[in-house]
Amino acid sequence: MDPITAAIVAALANLSKDAIKDCYGGLKGVLQKKFDGQSDLVDAIEKLEKKPDSEARKATVQEEVEIAKINDDPEIMSLVQDLLDKIKEQPGGEQIVNQTQTNTVSGIGSIGGNFSFSPVQEGGKKT
Repeated sequence: MDPITAAIVAALANLSKDAIKDCYGGLKGVLQKKFDGQSDLVDAIEKLEKKPDSEARKATVQEEVEIAKINDDPEIMSLVQDLLDKIKEQPGGEQIVNQTQTNTVSGIGSIGGNFSFSPVQEGGKKT
């Protein structure tokens, strides 16, 4: 899972904490401003907020992040890092962030990132 999607997913699980809520609100505000609130990314985030446990909605956010090509935007990445840092400061926060980022590898979440799957050979050749 890309860092932006991971930060959003982890933040939604911790919005009861004021520092996280403030950072998340700042990130979302910048995204709305950059896209004039009229983007599939902002729409996907708002839908994820309504169903934060939905794997399909997490996958949609990740897809829209990739389409919007915002992983190289320094302002957004700075806000994402601040948000991840605030989450990590919370009790169990480091584990939440790590789990959010690795769920895609274990198959719990959507597949994303730079992963390579190779065929597995089993047993000998049948004749």
